[in-house]
Amino acid sequence: MTKSDLIDRLASKVGNFSRKDIEVIVETVFGSMADSLARGEKVEIRGFGSFKVKQREGRNGRNPKSGESIYIEPKKVPFFKAGKELKERVDK
Repeated sequence: MTKSDLIDRLASKVGNFSRKDIEVIVETVFGSMADSLARGEKVEIRGFGSFKVKQREGRNGRNPKSGESIYIEPKKVPFFKAGKELKERVDK
């Protein structure tokens, strides 16, 4: 499902909002989640899952084109952990 599909599905279920209004709402929710993660905060949606930022350590890697050994800098990456209800629903 894409963001556009989500907006279309919400628009069909909620009759008193325009598609443009729903698009603004979805953008606001996702933007707020991204801002929270950028600040290092955890985002938890009960019944769905949680997002947090994990720190990856620096490591030695290899340039696939030249085969040259390179150092990969430490970095922060977003991480999603599915909630119990979502896991059960997907497993059915």
